Amino acid sequence: MADSTRPLESDSGRQALERLNAVFAAQTRAFDKDRNPSKEARAARLDQLIGALEAHEDKLIAAINEDFGHRSAIESKVADVVVSIGAARHAKRSLGRWMRKKWVMTPMHMMPGGSRIEPQPLGVVGIIAPWNYPVQLAISPAVAAIAAGNRVMIKPSELTPRTSDALAEMIGSTFDEDLFAVVTGGVEVGQAFTELRFDHLLFTGSTAIGRKVAMAAAKNLTPVTLELGGKSPAVIDAGADVEAAAYAIARGKLFNAGQTCIAPDYVFAPAGKTDAVVDALVAAAKTLHPGIDATDDYTAIVSDRHFERLGRLVEEARAAGARVVEVGDAEKLRAQRKLPLTIIVDPPATTGIMQEEIFGPILPVLTASSRDEAIARINAGERPLALYWFGEDKAAEADVLRRTVSGGVTVNDTLWHVAQEHLPFGGVGESGVGAYHGDAGFETFSHMKPVFRQSKFSSGRMIDPPYTTRTSQIIGLLRKFV
Repeated sequence: MADSTRPLESDSGRQALERLNAVFAAQTRAFDKDRNPSKEARAARLDQLIGALEAHEDKLIAAINEDFGHRSAIESKVADVVVSIGAARHAKRSLGRWMRKKWVMTPMHMMPGGSRIEPQPLGVVGIIAPWNYPVQLAISPAVAAIAAGNRVMIKPSELTPRTSDALAEMIGSTFDEDLFAVVTGGVEVGQAFTELRFDHLLFTGSTAIGRKVAMAAAKNLTPVTLELGGKSPAVIDAGADVEAAAYAIARGKLFNAGQTCIAPDYVFAPAGKTDAVVDALVAAAKTLHPGIDATDDYTAIVSDRHFERLGRLVEEARAAGARVVEVGDAEKLRAQRKLPLTIIVDPPATTGIMQEEIFGPILPVLTASSRDEAIARINAGERPLALYWFGEDKAAEADVLRRTVSGGVTVNDTLWHVAQEHLPFGGVGESGVGAYHGDAGFETFSHMKPVFRQSKFSSGRMIDPPYTTRTSQIIGLLRKFV
């Protein structure tokens, strides 16, 4: 759930709570009147959403920039607007396939009956969106929920209030509230949101708040999808192209100044190549952001609180004896609430930088004596949301993927798996519960109803009571087919 340090600006807490309950009641009533909207209706809603994103693009990008203090317009356009539009277009193209009844195999002993799965909308879906990608992480799950035929309510982060207001304006001017609505407010509204009797609740944010969301939802037995985070490793194989790997890692780390749930959190350098990896990361950062102290391409840290937290992590590692390499003038950047790429070489495992999800442009580089050591150290921690592998040895790649568990993987690059709508996106263990995007999103927000249609020629009556020796013989025969 979002940070609660900013007060509610657009409405009083009481009025926001009243509106929250009123919108939920209206959506519940509306769903009761239209429980299974047609393909045409769903496609029209997705078209409306695409049109709204295109019409409000500049306002959304400006609002994000204002909330962050500075956010690269290109990063906002790509990660928040274009990705959201792409998800909606993919969903619209896929509606026919997703909505079809799926016939499945019927066992021989149940023939000539037939078996199928019928996707059915759940009802009213709640989405709690975070601040780091405040449009994409609100709209992309909403796309899946709308495609599945649901009504949708979004609670955006209060840490990005201008973006929240821009989202509310965009959705409010495009959709009736009983179909799709944005509800703004502070922590009290967020808590009340989790306690509504949604038919499904999706939360994106920290693991600690995810636990609270899950407990609140459990009171109503509301099913939840939790998109959390964690420490996502990047493993560079001994035979990998170090410069290419470092460039991809730096690009993934510096995008949105590392404020990305799947950003590479730390790097394993092969034995004897730690200095080469550090040098390559420095060179990559300078290529990506030449003149980083003055460029508009580099994003600020979202708030003073997060900026200070990141600074404390660096200073703790420095005090513990770790080597710190900064790519850029930290003092010049500080005035803009920006941090340089800060590489920390072999910090002790007990430091905060190795215990917490970093969520900023700080990158520990650890030396691994072997692939086995890297795997063991990954497995000693919680299961990450993402894992990155760099190398050309297919057997080594397969070994790492087989022996580690993570939410998703990109090989020889970073971040890209999240933008692939044909792949599910989600975590595992501490990094999340459930998945969405593409087919997985449609199924997450649908009841995949199983239906068995019995035939009038059913042989089931042959094992009805009263039971006889013949019944036992028939059961013995059936056992050969089950």
